[in-house]
Amino acid sequence: MKLRYEEVTLHLKHTFRLHGGSKESVRILIAYLEQDGLIGLGEADPSKYYGETPESVKSVWDRIDFSNHRDPFLYEPIYNDLREKFPNDHAALAGIDIAMFDWVAKYWQMPLYQFLGLDKSAIPETSFTIGHASEKKLIEKIKEAEAFHVLKIKLGTDFDEDIIKTVRKYSNKPIRVDANEGWTREEALKKIKWLEDKNVQFVEQPLKKEDIEGHAWLKEKVSLPIFADESARVPADIYKLRDAFDGVVIKLMKAGGIQNAIEMARLAHRFEMKTQISCFLETSVAISAAAQISPLFDYADLDGHLLIADDPFKGLSLEDGKIMFNDNPGLGVEKR
Repeated sequence: MKLRYEEVTLHLKHTFRLHGGSKESVRILIAYLEQDGLIGLGEADPSKYYGETPESVKSVWDRIDFSNHRDPFLYEPIYNDLREKFPNDHAALAGIDIAMFDWVAKYWQMPLYQFLGLDKSAIPETSFTIGHASEKKLIEKIKEAEAFHVLKIKLGTDFDEDIIKTVRKYSNKPIRVDANEGWTREEALKKIKWLEDKNVQFVEQPLKKEDIEGHAWLKEKVSLPIFADESARVPADIYKLRDAFDGVVIKLMKAGGIQNAIEMARLAHRFEMKTQISCFLETSVAISAAAQISPLFDYADLDGHLLIADDPFKGLSLEDGKIMFNDNPGLGVEKR
């Protein structure tokens, strides 16, 4: 196998604000994994939060010796070998994992979901993310989300109640709240209690990721489900979180790719936890990879490609509130 890659800067439609900062653009890397004239597409969207950068991804990809991995059909042992060599480089691993699956499914001339034996009719509705904004901007974003059935609202501010009141003034749609570790225990308890009659489906990561005990304490005191996001990165985390959370948010870039994400979803369901497949700000390559496995999940939050102004790929659509892929081989995406 031969690997080449390119770095792409994606520009956002709106400044994206959440607890901890804001951004106008993101740098991602697209992988092109070639074997026998066939190319598998992958994507790495590294997060500084987890200590990864575009430079760290390039460093990993430059060091992979594919002379020892000549057969993409052996995607599982290849992935296990790379995971052992680069245990902390999850975005880099995700990019290669996605590319291998795209290659294999293309080889067999079938869409990835079909190769994995998944039911396309089980795709869950996706939410549309609204970050911190002024009332005027919130109204604009609510209108922009008209085609979506569920809204995801970023909180973790000093004006959380004002945000929700504005949203509720202009929309009755179900909402999912993401505090991004922005609350203390007592603050979370007060705010979640206040949210309980606001048609909220669940609350993501109200406390710091290390505070597992605090989340267990909070879970016993509120009626809304509490989902782990930053606290849940790899399959082993599910064992530590199962008594402290009602559900888990799984992202390909955070988990290290498709294989780890599937394992996490199955473990969570074994422990009767709900699951949401989610994303960072990504192109249609990574979003399609996540969408292809979304039938395994209870919820989806796959709007990352819709928040950027210059997605270099196409192949996804929004149908009845769901991110839908086509039935072309592999991920079903191509360059614009």
